[in-house]
Amino acid sequence: MEHLLHYVWKHKLFPLKTLRTEAGEPVEVIDSGLYNSDSGPDFFNAKLRVGDTLWVGNVEIHFRSSDWRRHGHDRDKAYDSVVLHVVTEVDAEVFRSDGTPVPQLSLDIPDYVKEHYRELCVAEQYPACHAILSSLPKLTVHGWLTALQTERLQEKADAIAERLRRVDNHWEDAFFVTLARNYGFGLNGDAFEAWALTLPFRAMEKHRDDQFQIEAFFFGQAGLLNEDFLPKEREDEYALRIRKEFRYLRHKFGMAKGVDPALWRFLRLRPDNFPHIRLAQLAWLYQKSDKLFSRLLEAETLGEARQLLATRVSPYWEEHYSFGCPSARKERTMGEGSLNLIIINTLVPFLYAYGRHKTDERLCDRAGRFLDELKAEDNHIVRSWRTAGLPVATAADSQALIQLRKAYCDKRKCLFCRFGYEFLKTPNRKHKDED
Repeated sequence: MEHLLHYVWKHKLFPLKTLRTEAGEPVEVIDSGLYNSDSGPDFFNAKLRVGDTLWVGNVEIHFRSSDWRRHGHDRDKAYDSVVLHVVTEVDAEVFRSDGTPVPQLSLDIPDYVKEHYRELCVAEQYPACHAILSSLPKLTVHGWLTALQTERLQEKADAIAERLRRVDNHWEDAFFVTLARNYGFGLNGDAFEAWALTLPFRAMEKHRDDQFQIEAFFFGQAGLLNEDFLPKEREDEYALRIRKEFRYLRHKFGMAKGVDPALWRFLRLRPDNFPHIRLAQLAWLYQKSDKLFSRLLEAETLGEARQLLATRVSPYWEEHYSFGCPSARKERTMGEGSLNLIIINTLVPFLYAYGRHKTDERLCDRAGRFLDELKAEDNHIVRSWRTAGLPVATAADSQALIQLRKAYCDKRKCLFCRFGYEFLKTPNRKHKDED
């Protein structure tokens, strides 16, 4: 329960009585301090009045007083700055490394906080705090969603930074790798990213004007031309030609091995979403759009961005969904919903990351504007929040709520969530619900 005691202290959910140290001195908590997630005291720079003395210093929190000595704080000078030791159970005196005593405050966790926290931990319905969501002030909801949206963008920017590192800080390459990942639409995302990281971008630039050769690069590095993956009975003329072309290109450029074709997932996918079709669309887009990321940086509107990201396929893939598997002729363009997801998960994070990199707030603002202009995503996470009473209108809302689900709800980090705080803090909330 120590983590819950941290929470009570941080948010000053104190009993309605004067707090007193074990020595009987009154304690007034003016500022509970800044929470420290690293080594050292739990809260920095707290502002307290103990008796007649105003203290500014650190606060350490334990379940029992004896934990102070058990953790070695009595020998650690980093804890000499502690001005108050907050515990649930006082079972020992505590001292700093110089032998001076540390004032102690016995603080009970309110019963209603314990009960509400237990409800959050055992709730089977999602979200666990659904009972209070529809009654939250709009300002509370807006403030938390805005913070979550920024948090999600920063997480994606961190992932982009790692891809940049892997492609020698080449922004165009990192953009294509991220774009490829999102062409996997979840199920094949990891496979597409692993595949894109094997592509010889400098070699492909020399053949950008030939779509057939780009397809050879793409399908060859995807492992989909391997003889043990592509049986002879499906070797039509196109498959034979592209396999021969890939062998030539691989020898010419001494290309590294591609990905294992076992990575690709086909189960429960419609033919239009098969890796073959997505690779053909990426090949068309790559061949058509030199310096795609640079051109997208100049796109001021969603319409311009959609036009640059729109895809088609070569004639063979208009009539096939896999090698040697004919289908009715179809242009196989990307639908509006899928294209919006590409913008949300690829272009927007790159605008934000590049804007931060270049200290260009205009790009960061454009990323936010695009999210505000796009409709909210439609998936089970977003639908669950909407059902619970939260308005979800834009992609900015849906991205924030996806972040809330993945970073907080799924990890039961209710104590770090503003909705969780609203759920925990009200003593008579359960009674009000019943009324």
